[in-house]
Amino acid sequence: MQYEAKTPGGYFEMLEDDWRKEKLLAVRQYIIENAPELEEGIQYKMLSYKGKSSVLFNLNAQKSYVSLYVGAIKKIDRASELLNGLDCGKGCIRIKKSIDLQESGVEEFVKEAINQWRAGEDLSC
Repeated sequence: MQYEAKTPGGYFEMLEDDWRKEKLLAVRQYIIENAPELEEGIQYKMLSYKGKSSVLFNLNAQKSYVSLYVGAIKKIDRASELLNGLDCGKGCIRIKKSIDLQESGVEEFVKEAINQWRAGEDLSC
């Protein structure tokens, strides 16, 4: 889904108050807590989390899942282990309603991506 929001606050206001908003806000919290230096904004009609020169994460609520975009997933250490059982593409993690974020490796994956980004590693696709 695409949201015509100009700011993150506007984006949150447009979201339906359902499980997608709950999961999106949880993943957003993982990002904010672990990388407070990232600037939250809007890019490609979704939330973006940008460092000095590049975007590290994009986050969006789709119709059937919440999508977390991060360059090339394979470049993140232990990605296959941390994301085991999740629906993933080349650069997208699809978090569906049935996923329990507390039991998933999404938070650890976010931390690992942030650590590698801070170390100057290229995570782009």
